Amino acid sequence: MPKKKPLVVVTRRLPKSVETRLRELFEARLNDDDHALSPAELIEAVKAADVLVPTVTDRIDEAVLSQAGEQLKLIANFGNGVDNIDVPKAHARGITVTNTPGVLTEDTADMTTALILAVPRRLTEGANVLIGKSDWAGWSPTWMLGHRISGKRLGIIGMGRIGSAVARRARAFGLQVHYHNRRRVAADLEEQLEATYWDSLDQMLARMDIVSVNCPHTPATYHLLSARRLKLMKPEAYLVNTARGEIIDEDALARMIEAGELAGAGLDVFEHEPAVNPRLLKLARAGKVVLLPHMGSATVEGRVEMGEKVIVNIKVFMDGHKPPDRVLPSQL
Repeated sequence: MPKKKPLVVVTRRLPKSVETRLRELFEARLNDDDHALSPAELIEAVKAADVLVPTVTDRIDEAVLSQAGEQLKLIANFGNGVDNIDVPKAHARGITVTNTPGVLTEDTADMTTALILAVPRRLTEGANVLIGKSDWAGWSPTWMLGHRISGKRLGIIGMGRIGSAVARRARAFGLQVHYHNRRRVAADLEEQLEATYWDSLDQMLARMDIVSVNCPHTPATYHLLSARRLKLMKPEAYLVNTARGEIIDEDALARMIEAGELAGAGLDVFEHEPAVNPRLLKLARAGKVVLLPHMGSATVEGRVEMGEKVIVNIKVFMDGHKPPDRVLPSQL
């Protein structure tokens, strides 16, 4: 008699090739209309599933995990971060958690670089001129002037895979790379990137022209860029965030840009997604900030690779081995 396939519940639509492979390998329950599952629906999912495949928008907290059936042994997150999952609680219940690291590095670094360029050079302001209500009057020597980025200092918060990829791109644009990290990176990488390490985040912030947030969201990084720290930045500095919105105190950021205490920001993530702070939207309409709808990792290639990692993690786990991308509470 053939072995019963595990029930894998997938919370959102995934690329067709990934969904097809999931159906081939497992008893896969897909989300055909791609609606965001409610807390009640997530509870129903964990009651039934052998494996849950959530995404970063699904909050798998204690309230959901406490309702999980005994058969749920793996949460294979479709995402690089795991801040949407209560990993310690899952671990305590004997549920393994995995993620999809490394896949989105280049895509997110590309988008970070795009924002580093877009804000000082006023790219979205310029693009909007051509599709606005008034006709473009033509070129003028003093019109739509931005700021050169070559020769400026870029401070990277979080020199992991993505931070390092941003640094490599930054060097190509002539930026001087500085960074703050929990641990200093290897000497050969630091030399290769010509990067200056700052043990003190406060000291680095006060000296940078552009700051890029590339660290994960954890309890320790919630509002890492608080009102106090934002006030350390130079009034002519720019802030870019493609990591997680919760790392920045958005209200303080908006207040400072409104008051001219910061030059602007480029944000791909927000503190209360999918809601966007109305003050930031107003600043975007005024050309002070560039806002993107969490597009940093949005490439076809990246999403397919994420799905392939999810499948590998499930297959290896179901074969009785440790999945390659297991996340432990001690790693957070």
